[in-house]
Amino acid sequence: MAPGIRLPRAFYARHTVTVARDLLGKLVVRRRDDGTVRAGRIVETEAYHGPADQASHAHRGPTARNAPMFGPAGVAYVYQIYGVWFCLNAVTGRDRFPAAVLVRAVAPPGGGGAAKDGAGPGRLCRLLGIDKRLSGVDLVTGEELWIADDGARVPRRAVAAGPRVNVGYAGAWAARPWRFWLEGDRSVSR
Repeated sequence: MAPGIRLPRAFYARHTVTVARDLLGKLVVRRRDDGTVRAGRIVETEAYHGPADQASHAHRGPTARNAPMFGPAGVAYVYQIYGVWFCLNAVTGRDRFPAAVLVRAVAPPGGGGAAKDGAGPGRLCRLLGIDKRLSGVDLVTGEELWIADDGARVPRRAVAAGPRVNVGYAGAWAARPWRFWLEGDRSVSR
């Protein structure tokens, strides 16, 4: 049985920075072809908001790769970096406005386990079996991939914010405090 209750489209249809913060503590749930279900608790996110955001894939306009970012809120945008790693994003905001939250790290939902397995966007995708085939999947209605709320609460004082990672090319946009993480969690990427 899959953990938690799926997040509704209205959750995603808000400002990207708000969604990035509010995704902390939620569960990324992946149902594989064989029916097995794996989940990881989100402990780190980054917001990418609109075509003006020079760190965003949408900065230069729509492409085949970033097309899901221009779609409705609550859709997965999965892309590949360095020819090896996949990265999971949840599309946010209003339709045709390119914005998404990168899920940077997950922890085992019950605590314990190998925390570093889900530290970093590529590792969490490997851990949960997420790849480009899932780009464009509806996180609200899809059966392969979704984000759920199991009632876990994240106190505001437990949330840290700072600049996004590996986007130094984006000038002043790189310094925006749009990366959020759970302070002291062992699964947060380094």
